[in-house]
Amino acid sequence: MRLFAAVVLPDDVLADLETAVAPYRDDVLAWTLHEQWHITLAFYGQVADERLPDLKARLTRAAKRYPVVSLALDGAGRFDERTLWVGCSGDVAALRDIARSVTAAGRRVGAGSADDASRFRAHVTLARTRRPVDLRPYVAALDAYRSRSWTVDSVSLLRSHLGAGTERRSRYEVLSTHPLASQVT
Repeated sequence: MRLFAAVVLPDDVLADLETAVAPYRDDVLAWTLHEQWHITLAFYGQVADERLPDLKARLTRAAKRYPVVSLALDGAGRFDERTLWVGCSGDVAALRDIARSVTAAGRRVGAGSADDASRFRAHVTLARTRRPVDLRPYVAALDAYRSRSWTVDSVSLLRSHLGAGTERRSRYEVLSTHPLASQVT
């Protein structure tokens, strides 16, 4: 199974982001679909079925160590000339700590890589391109975007079904949800 840990966005935040992005969707970029939007905390890659119970248990323990966090989608950016994203504001440092912990949980069951957490940047990927494109106009157009704040109270383990979604894109399935501690410390 191809797995990753992520923050799943609330439906109203997804709808608001879709409204903000819709005017800029074009044929230049391969735009992700709103049902694919999430904040990846750790990518595990292929994980054997027999390792799944241990990974879930470790994610439960990791998540319980952290209080809930407040986030908002905020601003836009790019990775090189190939990926357009919307960023996050709020308790991003705490989210980075959670990402490190769930990355370590994956490593303990032989999933993911050691440098994933050091490269963590809280974002939602909006579009990609195979060839370099000047993404600066898109970034400028979306840079003022800000969603409402919401409380992140769990980490989800998702399975990626490559090519099984709309337009033969990836479809994501939530396999389990792991609550964060209920109170801020």
